[in-house]
Amino acid sequence: MSSNSPFSGVNHLAMVTADMDKTVRFYRDILGCKLIATIGTDRFRHYFFSIGQHNTIAFFEWPGVDPGVPEKPAGMPSSGRQFDHLSFNMDSYEELLGLQKRLRAAGVEVTRIVDHQFIHSIYFDDPNGIALEASVWLMDPETEVSYHDPNPVAAVTEKPVPGPQAKPRKPSDEILREAVAAGLAPPD
Repeated sequence: MSSNSPFSGVNHLAMVTADMDKTVRFYRDILGCKLIATIGTDRFRHYFFSIGQHNTIAFFEWPGVDPGVPEKPAGMPSSGRQFDHLSFNMDSYEELLGLQKRLRAAGVEVTRIVDHQFIHSIYFDDPNGIALEASVWLMDPETEVSYHDPNPVAAVTEKPVPGPQAKPRKPSDEILREAVAAGLAPPD
């Protein structure tokens, strides 16, 4: 458990797939997530992939299911949706760039690196049409904050989170050159 949350992470995020084989090949073979548990009955399959530190993403395979996920860019509004996207944490810039290269090599459409001022991210979809992001922190979210909303909601102005106003740490010049070569985009 973190001092900033009563939770220690996401035990599992349960999603739906119509093709578990394709899902395993994407999460295990392309993203590199360890397949840690499988359940199967005559009615469904339920598989769990590690996303680090006891956090998992799990999929139910329901025969004949149509996940019905309309395509949309992550972070853009879409009516009738409550779920926008899932962002995986990457421990280093090298890992973020490596994932971007693996996705491209596998023919998966992936964005350039997007600068959000406190994280840098790439966006892509899994074979089920689920919008995904992979991000690397430019600050320590346990000890720093990074507020950039010029017109914050009342709850923030009434009771701001204690802590320093984070000034994001820059990656090394070498990593930044690699990121720019990979298409680093300016901040949102």
